[in-house]
Amino acid sequence: MNRVRRSIALMACVAGVLLGWAVEGGARDLWTKEQAQAWGKKTPWLVGSNYIPSTAINQLEMWQAETFDPATIDRELGLAHGLGFNSMRVFLHDLAYKQDPDGFLKRVDGFLAIAAKHKIGVMLVLFDSVWDPFPKAGPQRAPKPGVHNSGWVQGPGVEILSHPERHGELEGYVRGVVGRFKDDPRVQVWDVCNEPDNTNGSSYMKFEPANKSELALMLLKKAYAWARDENPTQPLTSGVWVGEWQRGKLTPLQTFQLEESDVLSFHDYSPLPKLKARLESVEAYGRPVLCTEYMARPEGSRFDPCLAFLKSKKVGAYNWGFVDGKSQTTIPWDSWKTPYRAEPPVWFHDIFRRDGTPYDAGEVAYIRGLTGAAGK
Repeated sequence: MNRVRRSIALMACVAGVLLGWAVEGGARDLWTKEQAQAWGKKTPWLVGSNYIPSTAINQLEMWQAETFDPATIDRELGLAHGLGFNSMRVFLHDLAYKQDPDGFLKRVDGFLAIAAKHKIGVMLVLFDSVWDPFPKAGPQRAPKPGVHNSGWVQGPGVEILSHPERHGELEGYVRGVVGRFKDDPRVQVWDVCNEPDNTNGSSYMKFEPANKSELALMLLKKAYAWARDENPTQPLTSGVWVGEWQRGKLTPLQTFQLEESDVLSFHDYSPLPKLKARLESVEAYGRPVLCTEYMARPEGSRFDPCLAFLKSKKVGAYNWGFVDGKSQTTIPWDSWKTPYRAEPPVWFHDIFRRDGTPYDAGEVAYIRGLTGAAGK
């Protein structure tokens, strides 16, 4: 695996020279376990949400110039600060960069400034393989009534992912973003790709390539090499999300995610016993761990007791959803089969209503008690 990584990095470096990209000091290698643990010791317990403003249906609407909404972001990250959150996981998109590289980077910088104002750092997600595989720049569609995350888009789309010869079109995006923020203390972690092998069985599976896992691994290897070639001071990760993850039972993609990430990450929407078991399998690799998605109330994944457990293990904790909005993630996943006609009796994700009032005041008090915000 080390030989593969070095070969990919060398090819990326050569390509960078040929294309005129500056390579300062060369690509850094995978952090050793000791380097990763040192990062974990100096980094406070990271706790927060996956975040998109309530006024955006997807990553493109969040980041495009016409719909970037700093006023809403400022107000909502103020709510996050009030909970004691010190980190938010935020999704970028390659098309928003391609459309307007300089403007996109300025908006990301603006977002980071707002987050820092509220004493919040950011995990930036470069790619995502979940939901609509046909992203298009420009105005985004309205939400489908009663459907969970009805407008979220993949990045890159299937048109690029399914053609490995086009993966190189994404190199400028990865280098441009990572290179711009590689030394920025406001960026805490780089999440290279979210659920790269997700075939979206409940929604878009008929449009997905049959060999998506293999294609995703091809892209992930390249993206890691491009990112490392920029020599970021922050760790790289990509979370495993399906299975149990014991050695000997991993797919090639999962093996890469767990063996080539500086710090490890995973998703779990299960009750506490399964969360504990899955965490144990990731902890066995000897690196700091982040749970980058959890909390689906009807599934038995709730703040109480999952957040207290993750804190006790100093595992970074990012629940899905923050403010109920155009993503409609208060509605369950099964709404893709049968749309909901009213607000569900139990919210699936999210913490606050659009007016800033909590869905569950007791839940908010519980979170604030764990973060220490209750005493401030």
